[in-house]
Amino acid sequence: MRLSKVLAAAAAVTFGFAGWGLAAHADGIPQAWQLGFQSPASPVMDRIEDFHNLLLVIITGISALVLVLLVIVIVKFNARSNPTPSRTTHNTLIEIIWTVVPIIVLLVIAVPSFKLLYYTDKAAKPDMTLKVTGHQWYWSYQYPDNGNFQFDSIIVQDSDLKQGQPRLLTVDNTAVVPVGATVRVLITADDVIHSWSVPAFGVKYDAVPGRLNETWFKAEREGMYYGQCSQICGQGHGFMPISVKVVSQDEFKKWVEDAQKQYGVSALPSDTTVAAAH
Repeated sequence: MRLSKVLAAAAAVTFGFAGWGLAAHADGIPQAWQLGFQSPASPVMDRIEDFHNLLLVIITGISALVLVLLVIVIVKFNARSNPTPSRTTHNTLIEIIWTVVPIIVLLVIAVPSFKLLYYTDKAAKPDMTLKVTGHQWYWSYQYPDNGNFQFDSIIVQDSDLKQGQPRLLTVDNTAVVPVGATVRVLITADDVIHSWSVPAFGVKYDAVPGRLNETWFKAEREGMYYGQCSQICGQGHGFMPISVKVVSQDEFKKWVEDAQKQYGVSALPSDTTVAAAH
């Protein structure tokens, strides 16, 4: 059993939510009354969930300890139970304990935290690059490794939604990536600060004008995954969804061929955008 499942189960029992369950629900989209994260679809999100569950156990233990100490103080050291208070000014052992124990707890948190931070930073050997540009209020996607074509991705209005399409999350042109591929994501903006966020991939990175930020993900399951701009970027902030479709390698190649015909192939070298990041 994975560590995350063990920790999540322990936290569920602790908080009394075992009947409701902290497990995630359907892939790629939030569910009504959902507790916990969406089902992880990438190694990054797996590690984020593990770290989150570790922190949940630690803060639960700290909260329980503080509650016990408060109860002891209330019961044992009130005026009725203890009419003559102690005049002790310090206790060397207690002072050592309340200094050393928090340091140990912080080290237990810091080590996996820094490991996760460096793991999510940059892809070591990316299979492809996806450039994301934020605008008020839509996204543009560019594929420098596959002909350098580019297209805009704009929200579909409520009146144009088809059966089964989620409101405020459906777009006209969906970004497509192959399953199992390590995707380097280059993120920028051309007006104000946005934030490209896909919870199931464990990706949430700011799109800053004049700056090219880099992150990565590796989708492990096919399907449709949704996100939204996570930076308050103006009145249209809530209408700037993200939609990423994960398909098989063969289906991705076919989609690239069709996309090159539909959006055109740039005359720029395929590595032009990537080089700008270094």
